[in-house]
Amino acid sequence: MRYTLIGPDGRPYPSPVPGTLGGHRGARLYGRLDCPSALRAIAGGGYVRNRAFFADAATAMAAGYRPCAVCLTEEYRRWRKHRERRAAPGEPAREIPAVIQPGAIELARVVELLRGAQTVVVGHGRGAGGVVEAFQEVWEGTVLAVVSWPEVAASWLRQARRFVAGEPDAWVVAGAARGWAGMSERLRRSTDWDPSRTVGFADTAGAVTMAPPGTLEGMRGADHDGNVWRIGRNVIFREES
Repeated sequence: MRYTLIGPDGRPYPSPVPGTLGGHRGARLYGRLDCPSALRAIAGGGYVRNRAFFADAATAMAAGYRPCAVCLTEEYRRWRKHRERRAAPGEPAREIPAVIQPGAIELARVVELLRGAQTVVVGHGRGAGGVVEAFQEVWEGTVLAVVSWPEVAASWLRQARRFVAGEPDAWVVAGAARGWAGMSERLRRSTDWDPSRTVGFADTAGAVTMAPPGTLEGMRGADHDGNVWRIGRNVIFREES
């Protein structure tokens, strides 16, 4: 039997033996094959399409993958310390790639609001795929799944069920307010989704004026200029950074 592994150059190659470590191409991380976070994501229907395998940790690191914070805690801490030592004084440990400018401030704030979360599900409306890709580039945790939804739908039920599968620590949403308003209403009616564990990019905030009162209460997010907002029952509270 032949297996496909990722080599130190980041390219796949055939191997007569299976890999000892698994990874996620989108999140650029690797971990144990029995990692509880990865297994939960696989069971929820996510992750599999981006699954990668490595012969050993050295190969994974050479290919640009970092240790999983869930199943390789000590390795992750060492990797993080090494990365921080390499950062210039006064600069963040990891710079946001220039290709995502000019939304870097907004993106950095969204990541900051997710502090403490290890796993997320990302959802987006039409036209927001680029925002999601930018988030995945800088997010250091695990993306269990990426769920897209239309701006107008009969029920959004199928998307809502996928959105809550996998029991993530938090949810991240992007896209136009109209689609998110419909999606969030379905989530509140049909799932155990918690808006207080949801962080949104700037354009999603407008959904508060379209969704039923209380639907988005507790959700937080960032404006384009990096200011933080929080949604009450039917109003948005903004905090100056």
